[in-house]
Amino acid sequence: MSARSALPVIAVAAVSALLAGCTSTKSSGSGGSDISLVNSGKLTTCTHLPYPPFQSKQGKKIVGFDVDMVDLVASALEVKQEIVDTPFEGIQSGEDLNTNQCDVAAAGMTITDVREKNLDFSAPYFEATQALLTTKGKPYKSLADLKGKKLAVQQGTTGESYAQKHAKGAELVQFEDLALLLTAVKTGQTDAGINDNGVLYDYVKDNADTTVAAEFETGEQYGIAVRTGNDALRKKINAVLKDARADGSYDRIYKKWFGTAPKK
Repeated sequence: MSARSALPVIAVAAVSALLAGCTSTKSSGSGGSDISLVNSGKLTTCTHLPYPPFQSKQGKKIVGFDVDMVDLVASALEVKQEIVDTPFEGIQSGEDLNTNQCDVAAAGMTITDVREKNLDFSAPYFEATQALLTTKGKPYKSLADLKGKKLAVQQGTTGESYAQKHAKGAELVQFEDLALLLTAVKTGQTDAGINDNGVLYDYVKDNADTTVAAEFETGEQYGIAVRTGNDALRKKINAVLKDARADGSYDRIYKKWFGTAPKK
């Protein structure tokens, strides 16, 4: 489909989504009687698969750290979480939330100034940084080592932005999702890949021929996003995150997916 012919389809989809948002109902139960949800009785989450250990398929189920964190919010609202797999670009641009395709976005997404112009974030719930993935035996320990080499990046991510600024002389090869990026590095299609440290360390655990060769201190923090101006839901999420840290739920979920307790 050409870009031009896609425009009417996009317009119809946007109108349909907006109309769906107009018919949304308030969540049932005492947990969130003032919070309107896209679908009655459900907290609809937009994410982009796969991104383990934050979200990935396990059989027919979608599981992960982000899934468990949003389940806490759904429980507090006395509803069930329903997950929608959608391209990351529509999530981080705010389009999916602002056209009422979902109530929240939980996709291992870093809070940035650019993204905050298009959606609203909860308080941070995870600390992250960028890291470099290579196959074992490769001599690449920094982005400078990749001059004249191919570096895999994921479209629309902070890793791509970091590489654009700091990987001078490297050829950036763009991939739509993490799985394609990881395969490109493992098979030698690219010389290295850059992405968040959490997902890369998770990958190398089961792929002994790969290694995290370097980390770059970017001071990133993940947030759960809501539609711009949806303060009622954002405040509820913040309250749940605060309670989870206080009652030990956060530490339990963190250890379940990362094997260790979070740094204090």
